[in-house]
Amino acid sequence: MDDTTPTHALLQGVLRLGSRLRHERPAGALSSNKISVLGHLRRRGPSTPGAIALVECQHPQSLTRTFAELQAEGLITRAPSEQDRRASVLAITDAGRSALAQDLAQREAWLTGAMEALTETEQQVLVLAGRLMNQLADRPAVTARPERPSSEA
Repeated sequence: MDDTTPTHALLQGVLRLGSRLRHERPAGALSSNKISVLGHLRRRGPSTPGAIALVECQHPQSLTRTFAELQAEGLITRAPSEQDRRASVLAITDAGRSALAQDLAQREAWLTGAMEALTETEQQVLVLAGRLMNQLADRPAVTARPERPSSEA
């Protein structure tokens, strides 16, 4: 990868910050899949398992256990779809919203403290960057992924 491209600096920063935020997770934190599902349901409202999997770039089968655990923990509900009774619709519960907020609180506290070392302008740039990264995250997945170089060369 060419480390002189603008996207390289962004990618490196996002990856390093993501790693740091994972280290700031509290003991007993929700799994990444659980956070993704709860976050999706909080942002977008009730959704089918297939719609969640599509947006999270996963196969529905990979999230089956996550959905079941979240439901057993009372963090989501599952109801038949009004449009298609064979399908189900998942929704976040008040307990799910609370669990998600608690899980994110420690990392947000660390980030708030870290950002205090920045100027007001730098803080505003990061807030804008966060909004733009959310927009990028909502873009459709690339259908063809580049092949990895062969290790046999």
